[in-house]
Amino acid sequence: MEEKEILIESTPKNLSLVQRIEVVKLEDNLEPPKKKYKKAPFPTKVFALGGLEEVGKNTYCIEYDDELIMIDSGIKFPDSSELGVSAIIPSFNYLVENNKKVKALFITHGHEDHIGGIPYLLQQVTIPVIYAPRFAAALIIDRIKEFRLQNKTTVREYKENDVYSTKHFSVTFAALNHSIPDAFGILVDTPNGSIFSTGDFKFDWTPLGNKANVQRLARIGNDGVELLMSDSTNAEVEGYTVGEQSIISNIEAIFLKTSGRIFIATFASNAHRIQHIMLLAKKYSKKIVVFGRALERLIKISRQLGDFKLDDKMFIKPSEISLFPQNQLLFICTGAQGEPNAALTRISRNEHQNVFLSQGDTIIMSASPIPGNRASVESVINKLTKRGAVVYDNSTDKKVHTSGHASQEEQKLLFSLLKPKFFMPMHGEYRMLKTHGETAVKVNVKPNNVFIVSNGDQINIQNGEASINERVDADAVYIDGKDLTKKAGNIMKERTILSKKGLIGVIVSIDSQENKLWGAPRIITRGCFYAKDNTKLIADSIQIVIAAVNNVLSMPKPTFAAIKKNIWSSLSTFIFKHKRINPLIIPVILNKK
Repeated sequence: MEEKEILIESTPKNLSLVQRIEVVKLEDNLEPPKKKYKKAPFPTKVFALGGLEEVGKNTYCIEYDDELIMIDSGIKFPDSSELGVSAIIPSFNYLVENNKKVKALFITHGHEDHIGGIPYLLQQVTIPVIYAPRFAAALIIDRIKEFRLQNKTTVREYKENDVYSTKHFSVTFAALNHSIPDAFGILVDTPNGSIFSTGDFKFDWTPLGNKANVQRLARIGNDGVELLMSDSTNAEVEGYTVGEQSIISNIEAIFLKTSGRIFIATFASNAHRIQHIMLLAKKYSKKIVVFGRALERLIKISRQLGDFKLDDKMFIKPSEISLFPQNQLLFICTGAQGEPNAALTRISRNEHQNVFLSQGDTIIMSASPIPGNRASVESVINKLTKRGAVVYDNSTDKKVHTSGHASQEEQKLLFSLLKPKFFMPMHGEYRMLKTHGETAVKVNVKPNNVFIVSNGDQINIQNGEASINERVDADAVYIDGKDLTKKAGNIMKERTILSKKGLIGVIVSIDSQENKLWGAPRIITRGCFYAKDNTKLIADSIQIVIAAVNNVLSMPKPTFAAIKKNIWSSLSTFIFKHKRINPLIIPVILNKK
């Protein structure tokens, strides 16, 4: 479909310049034509299973009668308090219960917080087809092969001019800018009006990748947008987001004045920047060493897709570092957030098996600390500096990082282009959603038409009206490795208790034939209080355990489960009364045969 010409060019050529300007003014003052919809017998339901009041886990659903389509299926990465958890996903219970309605999953772009939940989704829900842009499609195929789920669905690549239609929905696309190739907004036409979801976006007028299709966005706005769902990550940031091109120029300036090794730590998800850093490596004849599984995956996919041509000889193994002059080495690594086990963090502690810092090394921290990580990042920078490295971070005069998300002025531009009737800010903490809603009101959305909702809240749109309806299950599910059961959530709670309140082990020997204790119980403490300094407390605890066990053994049909439960309830109450803590209490029963 060809783009419409701009208004001044579409006016009659035989008019004078003054007449043509008058036509433009007249048409600018007119309300744009809107799509007309028949009265719909059912509401269009819009809700998020993840992505609201949080950054990550983006999973959005649009439902009408007997059909449901999804937009994105992401994960959220755990914070430092969520011990041993590898990922957090939404509960898919609603989709399991309504699986017959699910027609397709549409992906806006290939970041983990938008596609990382797909392997877990496919293990529970039948998704007939996943539509994704080119780069995201390649990442998804690679990931579902890793989980051996390639027979569970079909992945199809979409392009901007493609149209997908079902009985009730029509889905089209609009190119946007982000920090990864092939990012798109998704327009869903429903019986109750059009819904536009931006995914993650910004407006970068000198992008490293595809350009935002502003003309298409304007045409979508002229046709009428009933509900806009838009990225709120930078809703609190005034002005415009710095363009990616200037960041690459600043990094190149560092290349030119550096005579030693260069280390660049950045987000593995920042595909555009990583691609252009590698092109700089080619330009300046550097050998590339990559540390980090996510980085390796992204580079592999980029090269397979032919986004740029790099000779295999440019990449060397860590074991080959000593074979090349230091000024020829470029390291691309993880650790921009001070993660304890990331490559750069281990290098800063002098604990990496292949790399040891020396005077003249240059470190480029091409990322901004995520809230909560600043102390860890500063600790790494201090250690690197002590080892003689020159460190460039985003606080220096020349910026080496920019966001992939729209700031306030770009968000205002989107409202002006799309002119939505209703607005649901998404992808952000509550304060971000609230600020984004306030920006919408400043531009062109009525205050009562802004819906700041939580995961599971259902917005019903019907015949020009919108309201919040019943909730759906949208609890968080914690993943331990590739385990998908909700047991991982219980394990996480136990780990948290262990880290903060400690453990008490109670070892009890019984004779189940005689229904009596076989010796005195033993009590072992770890991380809650020091046993040698609390001998009376331990002695009293043993007596409480004896009474709890004998109480159950005196019953007509005692069971091991009943003994454990009685030990736990009796001892936990006693310990809390005297120590004001609730440690993890684990009874162990040994049975004499």
